Amino acid sequence: MTGQRLGSLDAFRGFAIAGMVLVNNPGSWKAIHGPLAHASWNGCTFTDLIFPFFLFAAGLAMTLSLSRRAQEEGNRLALLRTLARRAAVIFLIGLALNLIPSFQLATLRIPGVLQRIALTIVLAAPLVLWGRWRAVLAGIFGFCGLYLVLMLLVPVPGTDGVVAAGRLAPGLDFGAWLDRLLLGGHLWASARTWDPEGLVSTLPATASLLFGVLAGYYLQAPRQRLPKAAGLLLAGLALLALGWGLGAVLLPINKNLWTPSYAVFTAGWACLFLAAFHALLDEASPAVTRVARRLCLPLTIYGMNALALFVLSGLVGRVLQVLHVAGPAGSITLKEKLFLALATLPLSPANASLVFAVLFNLAIFAVAVWMWRKQWFIKA
Repeated sequence: MTGQRLGSLDAFRGFAIAGMVLVNNPGSWKAIHGPLAHASWNGCTFTDLIFPFFLFAAGLAMTLSLSRRAQEEGNRLALLRTLARRAAVIFLIGLALNLIPSFQLATLRIPGVLQRIALTIVLAAPLVLWGRWRAVLAGIFGFCGLYLVLMLLVPVPGTDGVVAAGRLAPGLDFGAWLDRLLLGGHLWASARTWDPEGLVSTLPATASLLFGVLAGYYLQAPRQRLPKAAGLLLAGLALLALGWGLGAVLLPINKNLWTPSYAVFTAGWACLFLAAFHALLDEASPAVTRVARRLCLPLTIYGMNALALFVLSGLVGRVLQVLHVAGPAGSITLKEKLFLALATLPLSPANASLVFAVLFNLAIFAVAVWMWRKQWFIKA
C-alpha cells in the first residue's frame, strides 16, 4: 500500500467525524434520540463507538504517514518533535474551546476530546517511530496492564470518604481520585468529581489508537492469499469476542472509564467497519470501486479535513449557546431559538432534536465540501 492512498481510511475517518458531529450537537440534551445517547455507565451504544473509531483512524493514519516520512527523511527525532508540536496545538485548541462560553480560567475544564487525542499521540508516537508491530502490541498490553493495576489494586479515598481499591462507580475509582488531586476544579462540569477524559483512562485510550496502528501495519504488509478485508473481518470478530469476555470476567465495558474491555471491544467494531470500507473502496473490482467511491465521497470529503471540521463544529456549537436572542419569555440562546422552531413541527422532542443534529451536520458538511473544492486540507 506504500505510495497509494487508502480510500477506506478517508471514508472510515469521515464516518467517525460525521458521527462525532452528529452525537455532540443534539437540539436539546434533555431530548436525545435514543441511539445517539451514550450508555449511562456500563455498556456500549452506537454513540460510544464514535470516539474510539476516531482514535483508531488516527492510529491507522499515523502508521501510513510515519512509515513514509521515516523512509524519506530518516530523522525520527525530528518527526517526534513535529508530532509533539502537533499534539501541543491540538491540546491548546481543546483548552481554548473549553473556555467558551464562560471564559473563566478558574473553572476551565482541562481534559477534553482534543486533549485526549493529543495525549494519545504523544504516548503512541515513540512506539510507532522506533518499534514495529511487536512494540505496539507490547504497548497495548503495557498501557492496559498499568491501568488495571492502578484501578483494581491501589486503594484511594472516594467521594464518600471510604478508602478502597477496585471500586468502579462514578467518582470512586483511582482515576477519579487522581483527577481530583491534580485537576480539582478543572473537571467536567456535569460531574466535578470525575471526568470521562481523565488522565488514567487515557492509558487504554492510547491502546485504542495503537489498535489502529496495528491495522495500518497489516494493510501495509505484502499481499497474502487472504484478502486484507477478510483479515480485518476475522480480527474484528476476535476482538469483539475478547472484549466481551474481558467485560464479563475483568472490568465491564465502560466508556466513561475507558476500560480495557471497552478499548478491545470498540477496536473490534472498528476493524469490522474498516473491513467493509476496504473491501468496497480498495479491494473490489474497478467497476465496484468506482461506484463505491462515488457513494462514499461525502465521507471521504469529511475525512480529508477531519480534525479541522471537528474543531469548527465545536466552535459553532458553543457560539450558538453564547449568542442570545429574544424568546417567548425573555432572552434565550440562539440554539434554543432554532430548536424551538423545529419543535413547532409535528415531531416528538427527541425527533426534533435529531433533525437539529442532522441539519447541524449538513451545515458543517457544506463547509467540508467548500474546503475540498478549494483543495484546502488542514493538518493541525
